Amino acid sequence: MQFRKYQALGNDYLVIQPGEGGESLQSEDIRRICDRHFGVGADGILLGPLTAAGADFGVRIFNPNGSEAEISGNGLRIFSRYLWDNGLVKDNPFTIHTAGGVVRSQVMQAGRLVKVEMGYPSFDSLKIPVAGPPREVIGETMLVGGEELKYCAVTIGNPHCVILREAISPEEAGRLGPLVEQDSRFPNRINVQFLKILDRENIQIEIWERGAGYTLSSGSSSCAAASSAHRLGLCSPRITVHMPGGRLDIRIDPDGMIHMTGPVARVCSGKIEIEGVNHAKIGPK
Repeated sequence: MQFRKYQALGNDYLVIQPGEGGESLQSEDIRRICDRHFGVGADGILLGPLTAAGADFGVRIFNPNGSEAEISGNGLRIFSRYLWDNGLVKDNPFTIHTAGGVVRSQVMQAGRLVKVEMGYPSFDSLKIPVAGPPREVIGETMLVGGEELKYCAVTIGNPHCVILREAISPEEAGRLGPLVEQDSRFPNRINVQFLKILDRENIQIEIWERGAGYTLSSGSSSCAAASSAHRLGLCSPRITVHMPGGRLDIRIDPDGMIHMTGPVARVCSGKIEIEGVNHAKIGPK
């Protein structure tokens, strides 16, 4: 099974084409391949390109725990770079279908930079979803781990809980992130961002991803945090998001459309041996 590995601000994905065996992968296989000790090691797998109605290309996005994600900002930039590397797209914009909707992407600077129109964020509790009466989930509070947390909930094709803090850290993300992710008010579980406002044009986040855990960077998380900061009136429509893995530039149009721009780098390519994929299935019964 052939793969190509890319990273976007420390968030790494394997791209596998359907014709190269990816269509037969099961959750257990994905977990094994993404494991950094027993497999190739990755934050997820991108299966594509796929044929998709209403878009130029389709892609399926898998988390390292084997679950399928609706959308991934870093994953979409990586997949766009993969398409560009293989001559399937040029410098003009093109569309990609994901489980979270269709996005428009454009590869720039000889593949080093990719811009993605991520769509329109929604704070609608029914769309995210969030339990309770129908409402926009903005500036609410919840008690988690003995702490009162102020948060917004938003969907960018996938669900996010953005928690405002005066100080943030990887340790806090690792402690509170899994508790918020699995809180009963989020029936489909949720991605979590711990947000610190730096100034009107800069924010900093720490990230706990649903299905992946603590993460160095996330494109959809950056969009969620930026749109929440802007909706709260704390930031301008142009925001730089600072993460442990690096920075992403977010622009919010007057109609709400989010544009995400950031780097991508090709890491390596290779072949996954069947023995490695099947290793988890071998042993005493």
